[in-house]
Amino acid sequence: MTKPRYFAHYSSFSEQLSNQSHYSQTVRIGNCVECSGQGGWDDSGAIPASFAAELDQAFANVDACLRSARAKGWSDVYKIKVYTTHLGEAVDVWGACALKWLGPEHRPLLTAIGVAALALPGMRVEIEVVALADVDQGQE
Repeated sequence: MTKPRYFAHYSSFSEQLSNQSHYSQTVRIGNCVECSGQGGWDDSGAIPASFAAELDQAFANVDACLRSARAKGWSDVYKIKVYTTHLGEAVDVWGACALKWLGPEHRPLLTAIGVAALALPGMRVEIEVVALADVDQGQE
């Protein structure tokens, strides 16, 4: 039976979050990889002023999470959940950001949920994903 492997962090700030709240950023079971919600923070924990830049950084953080668990990145993702305090703005800028990170042919499932607040002050978006990666031989 395949056991879960936990990946606590991909950067110093994600390590701080993981240690502070006692959770993992990513878990891999066989070839299924799931990422905890990733915000648009940079390595220092700063959140960009513009929503579009924050969303792009959240995409970058998800990509780092996936790669920490030996997935290829966004090309392995089949399901996305987006939590945002700015649902209207998210709908407006999502397409360009998704096209940049996913490419024109890759279209995972998507659910966008409007929320009153997120975990960190000033945070407006959080992305959670599920991916199906190549089997990580010798690591199961």
